[in-house]
Amino acid sequence: MSILKFNPIYQERVWGGRKLEQSFDRSLPEGKLIGESWEFVDRSEAQSVAANGPLAGKTLRELVRTEGEKLFGPASDPSKPFPILVKWLDCSKRLSLQVHPPAEIASLLEGEPKTENWYVAETDEDAGLLVGLRQGVTRQAFERALEEGSLEKLVHRMPTKVGDSLLVRSGRIHAIDAGNLILEIQQNSDTTYRVYDWGRVGLDGLPRELHVEQSLHCIDFLDFEPELLADEPDFAEQTLTACEEFRIRRFRLASRDRISFPAGQEPRLIHLVSGEAKSGEVILSKGETALVPFAADVEIEAVEAIVLLVTDGFLPLAVK
Repeated sequence: MSILKFNPIYQERVWGGRKLEQSFDRSLPEGKLIGESWEFVDRSEAQSVAANGPLAGKTLRELVRTEGEKLFGPASDPSKPFPILVKWLDCSKRLSLQVHPPAEIASLLEGEPKTENWYVAETDEDAGLLVGLRQGVTRQAFERALEEGSLEKLVHRMPTKVGDSLLVRSGRIHAIDAGNLILEIQQNSDTTYRVYDWGRVGLDGLPRELHVEQSLHCIDFLDFEPELLADEPDFAEQTLTACEEFRIRRFRLASRDRISFPAGQEPRLIHLVSGEAKSGEVILSKGETALVPFAADVEIEAVEAIVLLVTDGFLPLAVK
């Protein structure tokens, strides 16, 4: 048993572009603005399909149901979807100003909680993120600016550079600005409430739906001016986040360096941000995500210098 790769699922978005073609040498649907590539997903509306080995062609839901103990460990529950969703985001234009519902509010709004982490893989000049409120902004000021169409001046903006990382917990208001290519590792959720969309229209030429009332229930109005976690290039290993939902670490390997994942600990997701690597006969190319099965002894070797992210610690499938 080796690492298991999956076929990406491309999603057209009004703010998307074609950067995945250039950065990852992929073939995208012609004439489409691809904003999201779902790399690993187990949802009713979208299913990752295994791309290599004897399990090729099977959906992630089938694998959770039939291969759960080998792939995900004895604590896996075949009745529950895999708890992590992985996406690439090509943000050629600014995304909407939005929020995801905290767990204690999500069920009341018939939504799903969604905490996510952003890793910045590429940036254009002047790229940035809008996250949290500027110091001292009140709910009353926010609602007044919303009515006036002047919210941008109340939201904290920070420039981005390659290697930056940020945990966006449920309840944190946010928008990704234009010029970022981001790896998003998140709870398995697709609940997003748009509070403001900069006067934009959607792919159909009509204004996109806003969710102002829901957003105001969810926004943390005490979340002021968060800071990015910067890359530490002198360290071979760096923890990007260790929250209740998952842990993410960044590894930097030189050519021919290796990293091992012993069997029987917990399942892991690995994400190759740059370079090329291999595990046995399986090649891992830049931009790809793969599953390291619970029951497999896996060794990753850098074919050239690489940056590799490793996600683990996700519940309820992880063995603690």
